[in-house]
Amino acid sequence: MLAVLTFLAFTGMVAVISYFMTRGTDENTSDGYFLGGRSLTAGVIAGSLMLTNLSTEQIVGLNGSSYSEGILVMAWETLAAIAMVVTAVFLLPRYLKGGITTVPQFLEGRYDTFTKTMTSALFLSGYVIVLLPIVLYSGALALVTMFDIPNAMGISHNTALWMTVWGIGIAGSIYAIFGGLKAVAVSDTINAVGLLVGGLLIPIFGLSYIGDGSIGAGMSTLWNSNPEKFKVIGGPDSSIPFYTIFTGMMLVQLFYWGTNQVIIQRALAAKDLKEGQKGLLIAAFLKILGPLIVVLPGIIAFHIFKGNLEIPDQAYPMLVKEVLPIGLIGFFAAVLFGAILSSFNSALNSSVTLFGLDIYKTYMKPDATDKEVVRYGKGFGIILAIGAMFIAPLIQYAPDGLFGYLQEVNGCYSIPILTIIVVGYLTKHVPAIAAKIAMLSGVVLYSISQFVLKPYVFGDDNYLHFLHVMAILFVLNVIIMLIIGQLYPRKEAFVLPYTEKVDITPYPLLYPLGGLVIAIVVASYFYFV
Repeated sequence: MLAVLTFLAFTGMVAVISYFMTRGTDENTSDGYFLGGRSLTAGVIAGSLMLTNLSTEQIVGLNGSSYSEGILVMAWETLAAIAMVVTAVFLLPRYLKGGITTVPQFLEGRYDTFTKTMTSALFLSGYVIVLLPIVLYSGALALVTMFDIPNAMGISHNTALWMTVWGIGIAGSIYAIFGGLKAVAVSDTINAVGLLVGGLLIPIFGLSYIGDGSIGAGMSTLWNSNPEKFKVIGGPDSSIPFYTIFTGMMLVQLFYWGTNQVIIQRALAAKDLKEGQKGLLIAAFLKILGPLIVVLPGIIAFHIFKGNLEIPDQAYPMLVKEVLPIGLIGFFAAVLFGAILSSFNSALNSSVTLFGLDIYKTYMKPDATDKEVVRYGKGFGIILAIGAMFIAPLIQYAPDGLFGYLQEVNGCYSIPILTIIVVGYLTKHVPAIAAKIAMLSGVVLYSISQFVLKPYVFGDDNYLHFLHVMAILFVLNVIIMLIIGQLYPRKEAFVLPYTEKVDITPYPLLYPLGGLVIAIVVASYFYFV
């Protein structure tokens, strides 16, 4: 009963605070609804970035990977910090100068309307087919398993899964569709604080458990008993071979943190460039600490359960059950629920933004008012949310290894989009036809590589790691675009306009603090070699 009351109290507090903090935002305008009135400050941006990224897929999945492979999987966390610095230095100033609401809007000005539409369609297909249902399913599965909902309520596992999926989906839809970005960002910030506290409690209690009440003794025992788990250099057979860090890994990170609408929309909503850059830097420093929450618990679970778990993804929920005091379970459930909710409502809000501005206003009603765009975007969001809630529970019948497979599938759209954005900003004469060819080439060649050549021609064990494939195709498509730019250049050089929607004076400490982030990441690799 105490756990239930704690859960309801924390969740209710987040909802009430979010409501009162967003009452004054005019959500009948595009900027008000989609970008929170371009009013977000550094702390809100950082908190929303962190919680949008951190969900059950990451908490459960990465800890499952560290249970199997050790600390080498921290690359997904620490290298993200470098990508955020690059975004703050290179991409965000250009985004805010152009006053864009969505990334595809830049592509319309740089190339043409159809390029924008292709990009929006790729983003939406990735969100609808992969992101929204997977977030709902993985989140529901974690809650159902960790807190034993079937036994607690006397229902079947399948019924519990459906109920949890719809509970998360409805709550997330209310925030994202009816509250707009500011409600999402504010609730994310509050939940981020809870997640940092709750997430850190798990390794603290875990180390104390190992050390018979002493955290220091627990860490010493863990380190000395499992030295192989603290080697950061991944071998050729690992999920992250060391050399992939210098190829596709950084490209994936730059796409995710610098161009993915779900993530970058928070920085686009900054009140000015200084706040946006500060927000990214704060998030970068926090990301360096991410392995304490999403990597270390998996290694602790390996030690406690002596590597006997048949399914590595059980490591985190089993550890929570084993080490967390009963009085804190309700708080942790609320924090986990907030993390799940954040990823779902953030993806949904971004989908509504892409549809309303890049599809409805462009093709369905070009003269639509801001109020109409918001209204029809909300309608699309409701349909999308309901579809995702119906699809999500069906994922339980999919074959094993689905999540790893879907991570690989994301390369179909991530690298082509990153390619045309980077070339678009770094060149002035590459034409729209080059972007279209590069996008089609990226999608088709990656699909052939991973889903024809890899399984049927060369075999999974003899083929390049998918991160290497991404890097090769990125370079190839950049070359294709540059060649086309030489042969058929734009008639007029592209000039990025300054819309003056926000002040773009840079944050004066950007370079020293950004350099410090990079230095800490590099030092961490030398420490764990």
